[in-house]
Amino acid sequence: MSKRSAPSVSPSSATTFHWEPQPKAQAVINELLATFLDKCPKAAELAKRLKHDTGTRLGDWVDYIQAPRSAALRKKLTDVGFTRKPIPGAPDAFIHEGAMFPLIVLDSADVTRVAIKVDSVVDFLAAWHITDEHHVEGEPLAQMRRAPAFRADDAELWVVERHGYRGFAVPKDDPDKAIFVLRHLEAFRRRTRDWDEDDLGFDHLNSLVDAAIDDIGVDYACDLFFTAEREYWQRRNRAAQVQKARQDKLGLGWANHDHHTYRSSRQCFSRLIALLEKLGFHCRERFYAGQEAGWGAQVLEQSIANITIFADVDLTPEEIQGDFSHIGLQPRSELGTVGLWCGLHGEAVLQAGMHHLECQFDHDSLVDQLEAAHIKTMDPFTDFPFLKQAFTEGERWPVVDKRIQRLVDTNLITAAQAHWFRMQGGAIGSHLENLERNDGYKGFNQHGVSKIIAKTDPRKQEAKKEEPKQELKPGQLIGA
Repeated sequence: MSKRSAPSVSPSSATTFHWEPQPKAQAVINELLATFLDKCPKAAELAKRLKHDTGTRLGDWVDYIQAPRSAALRKKLTDVGFTRKPIPGAPDAFIHEGAMFPLIVLDSADVTRVAIKVDSVVDFLAAWHITDEHHVEGEPLAQMRRAPAFRADDAELWVVERHGYRGFAVPKDDPDKAIFVLRHLEAFRRRTRDWDEDDLGFDHLNSLVDAAIDDIGVDYACDLFFTAEREYWQRRNRAAQVQKARQDKLGLGWANHDHHTYRSSRQCFSRLIALLEKLGFHCRERFYAGQEAGWGAQVLEQSIANITIFADVDLTPEEIQGDFSHIGLQPRSELGTVGLWCGLHGEAVLQAGMHHLECQFDHDSLVDQLEAAHIKTMDPFTDFPFLKQAFTEGERWPVVDKRIQRLVDTNLITAAQAHWFRMQGGAIGSHLENLERNDGYKGFNQHGVSKIIAKTDPRKQEAKKEEPKQELKPGQLIGA
């Protein structure tokens, strides 16, 4: 299969992305879902279970809404920013380019269908004891499968799994492609991640990606790659293991993922971006945390595979003005928070795995439910009506001593800092991020992200531990 070239983004256009909450459009979605739940009692039961058992909301899972066609609904959609965009199998489809909303399909049938996204249709059907009389459309390992789950007189809840495919028509069966899918997923899961030289690791990874793209195409290869990446990260994060088990109990998987965060050293950043662009990503907005924080990020999106990346790297104020994602960055004589993490743990796309996965939840419900499982959540670093974000407390990873010594030998950390990392048995490696989006808001909170990244810098944790206790005089307040 032919490779798809990644769209180029100029330095100026990369900063033009600006997202706004869309409350009017959200109200239309809410109205459609509320009417649907009134008509389909079993779907209403699912909605309650989602919040109680997983800390998520039905809207966090909706892939598309298929509603009876009417001039009134068509006008209502266009009035709040939806535009008609025919897709295979759905000539009367509507999307909202400026927000995160499900696809709306207008159809001649009198039945309203709501489809929720899951990692595996069969896992959902098995979890809910839905028998084989409910036919599954699409063969195993097809790029899209779907099946009815709950039916009422004029309302149906469906489940859909997608693997780099945004169409509405189920793809034709292709047994040869299915074999390739299994082979390449296995290759991504079993790839060698730890290399003496990072360039060798990138060369090896690129060869695996090229082979997958040749056999199954860019979008399916992208989906498989991040399936393996989530699995690798999950094995190293207890919060992820607990939450995944809760979601799997209902047959959901990680289909509520919002974005994947990768950290990179300066010298490897352009190779990371090139790899992601090979997998079909395009560069979206950028972030810069400020001169004191010393790091920035490039956001990338693969709209067909429905994956967003937050790629972090140490940056100077001058570099944010240029095309830092592509021109290459030279090593510096000091490390910022991101560079130190990579120095201790390795490149996120190689040895370390992701820094965190962010999924969409009912924020407060998840905090309470994880607390009951003895998993604490850090203070929110974003608390807006349309966006709430918080990390679970970090997972401490052991650090290979040769990495610590290499940082000492190159004067990137002090002997005292090296001693601290050794005594602590490592440094914070990863988190699960609890995110709640409302009103379709698609952006991120730059100021809040900067604050939380600063909090996770292990050198600041060391300084805080060694800070002498302050003796208070009667009536004196700390900081007064």
